[in-house]
Amino acid sequence: MATSEKAEKPEGLIDRQEAQVKSADMSPEMQQEAIEVAQEAMEKFTIEKDIARYLKKEFDARKGATWHCIVGRNFGSFVTHESKNFIYFYLGHCAILLFKTQ
Repeated sequence: MATSEKAEKPEGLIDRQEAQVKSADMSPEMQQEAIEVAQEAMEKFTIEKDIARYLKKEFDARKGATWHCIVGRNFGSFVTHESKNFIYFYLGHCAILLFKTQ
């Protein structure tokens, strides 16, 4: 007689949202880094403003100033960015716009 058991996740392990890149002017490596940092932010914070702040500060520290980040479910944008420093993607239902200016 077989019993069905659910595999338990180790404590602290959270399923990460799948990313859908909508538009990017950024190397594939930097795109992956942006997605990973966004996943970290979403694990730590639930408020969109806090997620945006985390991404902006991380990219300022890692890639130099000046990065900007917008996080939300419903927004429009029209921005000017440094070449090779722009990504717009979704994690779950949340849109993330991350870009660098001079």
